[in-house]
This record gives sequence, structure tokens and C-alpha cells, in this order.
Amino acid sequence: MHWDSNIPCLVFDNVKQILGMKIYVIWIAFMCTILFACKTEDRDEIDRFEVVDRNSPVVSRFDSLSSLSVGNGNFAMTVDATGLQSYPELYKNGVPLGTQAQWGWHSFPNPEGYQFEETLKAFNFRGHNEVYSVQFKEKDRKHYAADYYRCNPHRLHLGYVGLEIMNSKGNQVDQSGIKDIQQKLHLWDGTIESNYTIDGDSVSVKTACDPNVDMVKADILSPLIAKDRLKVNLKFPYPTGMHSDDASDWNSTNKHKTEIVEEGNGYCLFKRTLDGDVYFVKLQWRGKATLKEKAPHYFVLDPESVHFEFTCAFFDKTPEKNELPLPDVMQTASNYWQSFWKEGGIIDFSGCTDERASELERRVVLSQYLMAIQCAGNIPPQETGLTYNSWFGKFHLEMHWWHAVHFALWNHIELLERSLDWYSKACPVAKSIAQRQGFEGVRWMKMTDPSAKEAPSSTGSFLIWQQPHFIYMAELVYRNHPSIEVINKYGDLVEETAKFMASFATYNEVEKRYVLKGLIPAQETLRASETINPPFELSYWYYALDVAQKWRERAAKGRDANWDELIQKLSSLASKDGLYLAAEDAIDTYEDIRFTSDHPAVLGALGILPQCRLVRPDYMKNTLQWIWGNWNWEKTWGWDYPMTAMCAARIGEPDKAVGALMMDKRTNTYLVNGHNYQDSRLRVYLPGNGGLLTAVAMMCAGWDGNVVENPGFPKDGTWDVKWEGLKPMP
Repeated sequence: MHWDSNIPCLVFDNVKQILGMKIYVIWIAFMCTILFACKTEDRDEIDRFEVVDRNSPVVSRFDSLSSLSVGNGNFAMTVDATGLQSYPELYKNGVPLGTQAQWGWHSFPNPEGYQFEETLKAFNFRGHNEVYSVQFKEKDRKHYAADYYRCNPHRLHLGYVGLEIMNSKGNQVDQSGIKDIQQKLHLWDGTIESNYTIDGDSVSVKTACDPNVDMVKADILSPLIAKDRLKVNLKFPYPTGMHSDDASDWNSTNKHKTEIVEEGNGYCLFKRTLDGDVYFVKLQWRGKATLKEKAPHYFVLDPESVHFEFTCAFFDKTPEKNELPLPDVMQTASNYWQSFWKEGGIIDFSGCTDERASELERRVVLSQYLMAIQCAGNIPPQETGLTYNSWFGKFHLEMHWWHAVHFALWNHIELLERSLDWYSKACPVAKSIAQRQGFEGVRWMKMTDPSAKEAPSSTGSFLIWQQPHFIYMAELVYRNHPSIEVINKYGDLVEETAKFMASFATYNEVEKRYVLKGLIPAQETLRASETINPPFELSYWYYALDVAQKWRERAAKGRDANWDELIQKLSSLASKDGLYLAAEDAIDTYEDIRFTSDHPAVLGALGILPQCRLVRPDYMKNTLQWIWGNWNWEKTWGWDYPMTAMCAARIGEPDKAVGALMMDKRTNTYLVNGHNYQDSRLRVYLPGNGGLLTAVAMMCAGWDGNVVENPGFPKDGTWDVKWEGLKPMP
């Protein structure tokens, strides 16, 4: 059937005249939803199991960058080729064998009595003092106070659960003695199956995580158990407090305590005390086994039968005293993950002939799994998730968008909402920060922890693009469930977030416009004292304040006149010769390296964000073309590639959208386990995975007002992309 492309244009123009602009816009959104629904229904049903299973990672040797993880969003454990955490030293500088929970934090003692107020310094960007928590170069008390509060609190490694493997002489076997490794992460069931041999004897280990409890289960089958050569060990380290590492200090045995506080038939409860922090670990098993303390913080469980099952659970409070049967974690995990894959979005690239398609599919499927186990908790995640510490384990709120937005687009809105509840708890602290700096509303800081306090930083404390994120994410929740309940739940926080944004903008009386200044933008090479009107932040202010006005209308409050004036008079994006610049102060220095390195954030103004009056698509197309050929891509980050892809898709450059996602650069590398590798410090970088999912969902399902099928993929016949269950972006 031939489709005349002029027909929809004529119909839409007639409807526009009849309904008027406001109702016409609502009608357009409704019709786009119907069109996308029809397209999805017309597709052949995707074999979801086939898509997921063919991308399940397989490991055949010890490789420090190929460890695999199980988890539930609030807790995760990463294992080596044995199926447990048997050789952590081999993975220390790769993808470490972490055991972390969202509640697991620790602070070192503070014998010097440092006060947080000692980290504060006043700046004057707008005619009044604004007080920020910063780092100090001179090695005085302020410097050390800032160091203390920057690294405290930090996340804990809760403990290693591994195998104690001996040879026939009773000596521990190193990794070279483990042969014929065949390990697979069965994504469909969320289970890791590890098979290998030791001196000709087989070992089979199945590992899974309970979806609702911070618990792992291992099912071990091997004749080595009966030969007293295969046992289970538990090792508990002290934290390091370092910026980026596995959080395991093995040389401070006297600084913490591990004690057995309860024992019973087939179980044991450990109490861990680290300075002022306490948590509990419960080991439970089926069958006969003996537990012994081999050394301080080092315990060995010695089973008798060739088939042995055990669970290890971690608690922030004393668990209930009971001796329940060993839970069937394998089946519970399988039920959860099958539901996850069946109910969420799915994309099938098998019909594509472009040679990059299968690798893109692998990255997409593995990223779905990793984000669900690492970033779907009750607080925003750190950039390395629950695998190992980066920035002392603290989370970065400007990255929350990248960690969480994709959940809404992939029909897992419940996983996004888990972490949004934290903002309500953080609100009083965020309000006090805004008041301290002379602003209204709440200020969401960049680098923080569950307390919501700002961590001292000479860069992070001045970032501002995390501020609108809450409004963006709350709007996604509303789009999924448009109801008064959603308005009541998030409306006050949307309002307070917008109040800060409105008070942060400065009115230029001479030029009769609002400007943004006194900030470090997403492109962090710029300086707070110089930067005026970075383009992404300007566009984000426009978008978020406009959405906040809609929330006021939905709550029957009416629009805020002052916000409308700000939206109307917000500065245009700075440009030169048809190109958008990094900021207004970059007009005469565009070739300066600091303006062409780090994040090409200007592309987010039309990519992450929808079209608005501040942005000219032709200028953005010119800018994308210039950045493509001139940017210092070796100095970028994992989420820069999906940001580029989203911009390319919106301006009608699908070849570049795919090209950006598959660009051959170090920071766009995806390991066997699916992790986005950056460098020797950041071997895991989950904002890249989340950004990939957001970009690909948008390239398939489009955005509000788009009527092109799969708008982010070339129409040359090589990208026959099939998908189900995805949602369009704003």
C-alpha cells in the first residue's frame, strides 16, 4: 500500500485550525501515542528468551575484567571464574569482587574533631555571599577537615564469600590449577553457572541473588567436597577510605571485630563492628558442615557431602532469630528475572545486516541487566554501582539522570521510583544548603551520600545541571501514571526544586534578560568565576521550569507569573558563525583546548532535551558536525556517546546516531560482562550503560511529536530493528 506523505500534513493542518494551538498540541501527542502503539502491534512478536540468552556472557578463563555479578538493585555480589569470590587479589585492579549494599556505609573516627563548617568558603557571583564546601590547597586544618568529610562516610565491602580449594597435599590451589573453565551468566534466570575441573575432578557452582533480600545462594556439586579439598570461606576486610579501590584493607585486623553471636542447626550469625558502625552476616546451609575460625576475620565452612548448598545474607540490623529451611533463592531469582525480561522493553537486532548490529544488541541486553542489579536501589547509585568504590563510594546526583531515566523508557518505572523516594528524605538538608547560599527552595548537590550533605569539592560543589533532574524524572513518572496520586507524591519537591532554579537565575537589567552564572557546567573544564550561560544548562532551565508550571496547573495552583517571565526572558544560546559555543565567555577562545575537551555538553541542549525556542536545529546540526570532526574524543566519558547519538537522532542524522554509539574509542568500550570501561581507574562506568539504554530507546520509540518509525536508525535497509514495550522520550 502506498502512503502519500502529504496526507498527514494536510490533516494535521486542518485539525490545527479547528482546535487551536493548545488543544492541537495535546491532540498531536495523543495521535503519536496511537501511531506508535499501532506500529508495535503490527510487529511480529519477539522471541524474548532468544534475544536475552544469545547475549548471556560466557567466560572461559580467569580474566580480571570478566568477573560476573548477581544482585537486586540494593545489593550486589561480583564473583570470579570459580562462581564465588575465591581469588579477589587477581581482580583487584580489574572489575573487583565486590559485595556492597545501599545501606553499607562507614566513617573513620574523627579524633581531631573536624567540623563540617571548616570546609566552607564564601564566594560572590551575584552580589551576595554564597557558601560552598570546597577543598583547600594549603595543608592546614581546613585542608584536612575537607579531606575527612570528602571521604567520610564511604561505602563498605561487606565481606568475601569464596571457595577454599586444596590440592592432594593440603596446599591451597592457585588459579593455574583450575582447568576447563566454562562459566555462563544465564541472564534469563539471573543465575551464574560455573563449571571447571581440578586435578581431573569436576566442580559445578550455581550462584544467584534473592530479588528481595540482600542474600546470595550457592549450590555446589563436586567429589572434592567429600575428599575434604573443597570448602567455603568468609573473609572480612577493614575499609580503606580510598578514592577508587576495592575498599579492602587486610592490614588493619585490630581496627575491627568479627564475632559469632548466634549459632544453631545449620546456621551462624556474625556481628561486624567497625569503629562506630555495625552490621550482621548470616550464613545458613543444608547438610552437615563444620564452621571454624582460621584467622581473625577469616572463617572456613567445611561440608561433608558432594552436594552442598548455602546462603549468605547481609543485614544492617540484627535479623530475627529463626532456623528456617534454606530458601529456594534459585527459583525466586528465576521468577523475578523472567518477569523482568517479559514485562520490560525489548529490542531485537537479528534482522539487521549492518555488521555493528549484533554488538549493539549485546551492549543493550547486558546494560539492562547491569543497571537493574547495580542502579535500581533505594538511593541513587555511585558511578561504579555496587561493584567497587569510586569517589569514596559516594553518589553523584548529576549522574542520576543517566542511571535512572532509561527505566521509564524501558517500562520499568518502578525501578526508577525506588530512588526518587530518597529526595523526600534529603529535602531538609537540601533546603538548608539553598538557604546557606542565599537561594530559595532546595539545592541538590552533586557529590553526596545518604545524608544528602555536600562532599567538599572544588569542582562538584559548583555543578548545577543535577538540579532539574528531579523534575525531569518526576515528569516521566507522571507520563507513565498520570494521576493526582503522582502529583501529590512529587509535587512539593518539583515546586521546591523549581524555586531554587528561579532564584539562581540572575536578571541583567541592562540587557533585559536572565543569565546563568557562578557555576561549573556539565563540561567541567570551564570555571565557575568565568562561565556565563552554558547552553545545556540554559536549555535545561527552560525545559524544567516549563514542566514545573504544568505541575502547578495539574495541581490547580495556576502558573507562577515570575517563572513565566523568567522562561520568556531566558538568554539565547551563545553562537558564532552558525555554531553553538560552550558558553558566552567562549566566543573568542573556541579553539582553546578546555572548550573542546571533556563532555560536548552543548549537544544535550537538543538531544537529552526536546526542541525549545532557545535552540535552532540548523545551528545544532552545524555544531554536531563540527564536534564530530574536531572534538578531543580521547578526553570524553562513556555517556558522551549516547548524548551525541540522541542529538543526532533529533536533528535527523541517524547515521551519526549509530556511529556515535559504536565509535571506536577507549571510553566507549564494553567488556565481556557488559561494563563500560573508561580507564585503569574506572573499569566500571554505569552512566555509560544507562545512557546507551536511553539513547537506543529513543532511537526506536522516538520522542514527543515524532512520527518516524525507528527515527534514530538509518533507512538504508540494513537496520531492520524490531522492538516492544518502549516509551518515547519527552
